Amino acid sequence: MGKDYYKILGIQKGTAEDEIKKAYRKLALKYHPDKNKSPDAEERFKEIAEAYDVLSDPKKREIYDQFGEEGLKGGGGGGGPNGTNFQYTFHGDPHAVFAEFFGGRNPFDIFFGQRNGDEEMEIDEDPLSSFSGFGMHGMPGMPGMGGMPGFQRARTAAKKQDPPVTHELKVSLEEIFTGCTKKMKIRRKRLNPDRQTMRQEDTILTIDIKKGWKEGTKITFPKQGDETANNIPADIIFVLKDKPHPVFKRSGSDIIYVAKITLREALCGCTLAIPTLDKKTHTMVLKDVIQPGSQRRISGGGMPLPKQPDHRGDLVIEFQVHFPESLSNATREKMKELLPL
Repeated sequence: MGKDYYKILGIQKGTAEDEIKKAYRKLALKYHPDKNKSPDAEERFKEIAEAYDVLSDPKKREIYDQFGEEGLKGGGGGGGPNGTNFQYTFHGDPHAVFAEFFGGRNPFDIFFGQRNGDEEMEIDEDPLSSFSGFGMHGMPGMPGMGGMPGFQRARTAAKKQDPPVTHELKVSLEEIFTGCTKKMKIRRKRLNPDRQTMRQEDTILTIDIKKGWKEGTKITFPKQGDETANNIPADIIFVLKDKPHPVFKRSGSDIIYVAKITLREALCGCTLAIPTLDKKTHTMVLKDVIQPGSQRRISGGGMPLPKQPDHRGDLVIEFQVHFPESLSNATREKMKELLPL
């Protein structure tokens, strides 16, 4: 003998849809294993969920009414309506049915208040009967729940969100200087309309990079990660990372350029052509003695400021003095005469 789904829910064959919902609501609250500590509560909770899963679906119910559990699950030799083949398998997660029915919210908090996990609870009557004064079906848009605002929330409300998925987004200093748009292709899992099977889906995420954005800036795309029946998709986060540059590096909104000069130029002065990030050249005349590692600044020659893109940081020239590897005796003696102690 197959399972009698009507008997499990305590209803008669031909019972209206609203009564099926009411029966499931009452029994699911009574046998939920978080509240009912009896040894058979988990199994009863699962049976109740399977019975509701079948009887609340018109197609499944019609096949079950004609062919019973064996026919529904493909074991009784009977096909579905009009001779079509149909095979049903319960997905095995009564908590998913429970969460979907109650809109992802915890009904125990609504009807019984906050309770300690060890407190026993008995439900002999429909816990919604106290709301009968409102009319269980009397408020439009909220069948079976008396029109309680906010009760029919998305099932994801009770789920936990997956941890963020972080990717580096490498950009050149020129792209940061002018601003740019990046298009990132990601592949993710998405639920099919049946809310059980999944598919692969390619998505293009567009990132508008603003002028002067600093390294480490995060761009977040909420809930663009993989989707399953039991999770809230993770946020996808891109973290800005500077690509190595052959000429410049940056520090905040300043651009650093290393100028390599000889010892003679450092001591006697010289004229340098300093490149800039916007493809211009700045002429710098050096007359003073330049110490190794010393710096000069060109105001406004750096990156646009993120919050004030019309203003710019500085171009910092850092001097690297090249010393000769060796000196002849004559040169050494001459330098002794010329250089102060």
